[in-house]
Amino acid sequence: RFTNLTSLNLTRFLDDHNKLLCQISCFPLNITSLNLSNKFTKFTISTIPSDGLLTFSKKITTLTSLTYSDIYSIDYTDFVFIANCFPLLEELHLSSLSHYYCISKVEEPPSLTLFNLRKVRLERQLYINDQLLFYLFKNCKHLEEAIIIDCHGITDAGIASALAQRPTLRSLSLSNNFGAFVNSHFIDSLVSLKGLTCLDLCCPGISDDLLYSIAREGLPLTRLVLKNCSAYSYAGIIFLLSKCRQSLQHLNLQNADFLNDQHVVVFSLLLGNLVFINLSGCKKLTKSAVFALVRKCASLSEINMERIWRQSVENPDSLMDFGVYPQLKSLYFANNPWLSDEIIIKFASIFPNLQVLDLRNSSGISDESIYQVLRRCCKIRSLNLAGCSRVKLRRLNFEVSKLEVLNLSNTEVDDKTLNVISRNCCGLLQLKLKFCLKVTKKGVNQVIEKCTRLRKINLMGCRKVHNNVVDSMLNSRPSIRKIVAPIRFLSKTKKELFLQQGCILK
Repeated sequence: RFTNLTSLNLTRFLDDHNKLLCQISCFPLNITSLNLSNKFTKFTISTIPSDGLLTFSKKITTLTSLTYSDIYSIDYTDFVFIANCFPLLEELHLSSLSHYYCISKVEEPPSLTLFNLRKVRLERQLYINDQLLFYLFKNCKHLEEAIIIDCHGITDAGIASALAQRPTLRSLSLSNNFGAFVNSHFIDSLVSLKGLTCLDLCCPGISDDLLYSIAREGLPLTRLVLKNCSAYSYAGIIFLLSKCRQSLQHLNLQNADFLNDQHVVVFSLLLGNLVFINLSGCKKLTKSAVFALVRKCASLSEINMERIWRQSVENPDSLMDFGVYPQLKSLYFANNPWLSDEIIIKFASIFPNLQVLDLRNSSGISDESIYQVLRRCCKIRSLNLAGCSRVKLRRLNFEVSKLEVLNLSNTEVDDKTLNVISRNCCGLLQLKLKFCLKVTKKGVNQVIEKCTRLRKINLMGCRKVHNNVVDSMLNSRPSIRKIVAPIRFLSKTKKELFLQQGCILK
């Protein structure tokens, strides 16, 4: 029926992949993208559907992107098989669930045919060793982006040798097992990537020496991620930022324990073109860092500062003259128990164009500040209040027309709250009520009846809502596409019945 299909996402398809791929290959389709990802339990042993892929590759020769992730095991022979089946691949993503440390030795250079490969993501591919990575980088002359996560057969020396083979790389992401012993070979290879614009490192051994070297080479970085990197200091990062101040747009320094408010003030003076910053887990920061950033970074649209923990000693009255900063669209401030209504009200007054606000597990805020957010930030479309124990929203008496996603999981909301939401948040697409123990069938039905665009609802752990509430949901609200039932014991027959009507029931 859909002869123009070019992309197939078959994520979580649990039946026979071989049979399905053989059936699909019978049709004259020009598929360019195929996703066969899945989630298996630890007891499931699964390999790639070689028969189906072989048949598919013979009939459909247009595939340029293949994702096969979250299966139990992929080995070296599977990797070579995929390369031989789909020589025109430009993007390849392989991810395994297995963490068993079993590494195959590559005796001879593999005859890889992935000459058009531009992007590769290898996650927990334990057969990948230094030699195979070297051949991959050497043979794939168009490779621009490489993401390598938890591939324990690769060493720092192996990464360095591979990088030297592909100086045209534009984006590099390394995680967890790399960078334990950063040496001059590794540094020299990294800074030889003169066109590198995106660098994502989640490696404990990233040092000031590496940051100094990147800065001196003047790499044109637009994205820099140093997540959970514990060996560098303020001196190293400020030197690097001063050298890429014109190009940098995305900065992630999550869990940089040394950062304080004054450091962020200096950052903000340098990074006028910054669009995104993540300072979550930087426990010496306070809310003052937020204000410093928005005052000086005129393009900053997203701030992530979860788990900063430290409360400012500033009097809230001292924040009265901060002005208005319409550029900020998303603020993630979850897991900060010191947050107060005064601070959230201040956010609402100076960030009028907020569209996404995440305040999860902020036990110090109440309805008072949330009403101000909803009234003043009229463009807000996603609000996360999960775990905010003082929030009930029973007195919401004005329309919130743009709100599409609302998360009230693990709160004290009840049927009165749901009645108010059903009357004032009619544009909701997604409502999460996980473990809302006071909610009953009555309140849920009010939401289903009046929120005419609702597509997803999560009722997991709502003990006062019986599973039979899901039976009438599709008839009452045909738009709904996913339901998570209160108690997750549902028959396969019922799940299939809902799926036939276009709704996932979990």
